[in-house]
Amino acid sequence: MITVTKIFHRDADRLKLDFPYNTNMVVKVRKINGAAYSSTHKAWHIPLTDEAVYQFQSQFPGVDVPGWEKAAGRETADPEKTPFDMNSIVIEVVERKIVINLPKNDNDTGFLNTFKYSRWNQAALCWEIPNYKDNLELLKSYFGNRLTAVFFREHQVVAATSQKAAKREFRQGKPALHTESMLQILNFQKWLEYKRYSPSTIGSYSEAVQTFLSFVFPKTPEEVVPEDMIRFVNEYIIANELSYSYQNQVVNGTKLFFREVVKSKLDVEKFERPRCQHKLPNVLSKQEVSSILKASGNVKHRTMLSLIYACGLRRGEILHLLPGDVDSKRNLLIIRQAKGKKDRVVPISEKVIAMLRTYYEMYRPQKWLFEGQDAGEQYSEQSIQSVLKQALAKAGIRKPVTLHWLRHSYATHLLEAGTDLRYIQELLGHKSSKTTEIYTHVSTKSLQNIKSPFDDL
Repeated sequence: MITVTKIFHRDADRLKLDFPYNTNMVVKVRKINGAAYSSTHKAWHIPLTDEAVYQFQSQFPGVDVPGWEKAAGRETADPEKTPFDMNSIVIEVVERKIVINLPKNDNDTGFLNTFKYSRWNQAALCWEIPNYKDNLELLKSYFGNRLTAVFFREHQVVAATSQKAAKREFRQGKPALHTESMLQILNFQKWLEYKRYSPSTIGSYSEAVQTFLSFVFPKTPEEVVPEDMIRFVNEYIIANELSYSYQNQVVNGTKLFFREVVKSKLDVEKFERPRCQHKLPNVLSKQEVSSILKASGNVKHRTMLSLIYACGLRRGEILHLLPGDVDSKRNLLIIRQAKGKKDRVVPISEKVIAMLRTYYEMYRPQKWLFEGQDAGEQYSEQSIQSVLKQALAKAGIRKPVTLHWLRHSYATHLLEAGTDLRYIQELLGHKSSKTTEIYTHVSTKSLQNIKSPFDDL
């Protein structure tokens, strides 16, 4: 039995709910938008609003609600006139959070509350759930064909804060897409999955297409012309000082989208990529690498950083290693399905194997070689970056070092030690030798033998 009484609480009309304590009743009340427990009244209370009363009557049909006519202007809540569009659900992944535009008064609230750390964002009127484990797949399976679109926005570590701010600013102020455009982006994601593109590529390409189509709105994809891309680059990318790589990303993604999904008569080859930049890789000295690796007192952290440098690994490669990938009998590390869906093997020394044995005895990982706090949980990208940041602080190195600097340093130090460039290409998993040749520009072995004519003056 539940009794409803109108009260005035914290400068607002509220509905006090009196009932004997019951877990199932509390669960139902918590589903109501704005529900809260008052220690003063020793009871739960909800707002006296159309939305809250409609949710209440959905959970507790037949219970009288005093003051309802005054608040709503009608005697009963009409489910058909709820202000939310129940048939339009958009899931968007933004910086490790899954954002769902599902209203809180929907019957799916109970399901969403089963996710660990799920929360209702009152300011944005949307649900937020951490993007880890199988959360995204579970949501897609649950909502099924009710989804209008699913946008992947995987978190990218961007050096320029202005770039992130500009993109965020644009997203917040951009116009809505045509429903047909949203469905086309969803089909584009399915096509990318069918072609076995990596999740990060699917995310970046989908976001790029979404941003471009929002920029040219109200044009539909069929109405886009090559000049729109030029305008987008000038007025958005260049104006906001976004990177060459982001411009490349947009061009690559939109080319595929228009060619494979829209199939318009648009000549996508006129979407030209920016002129190539020729940047030298950042390289640390052996002394600097040594001080970084020795700075960490944690066995797991030191082992992870050491393995990245010792084998020239990418960040994603070390996070996806399994205990079985270490072949201690042959002193090899097997790297499976790395960039470009390629497997490769790299040699590891006895010194590194000894570190791995010590680490394994201490931590006993169950699934991944390096796991997070929970057994079987993959170590996160954010955590391993934090490990490096802490090591840099302890070592007193103020350079903006990233994990990839260790990979660059590995390749450069191999070259300086006399290793053939072709072998280095294989060890790094480069598709083209031209990619590996860039390390010849930063190797000091030959440069140090050059005598400046200034010395003869």
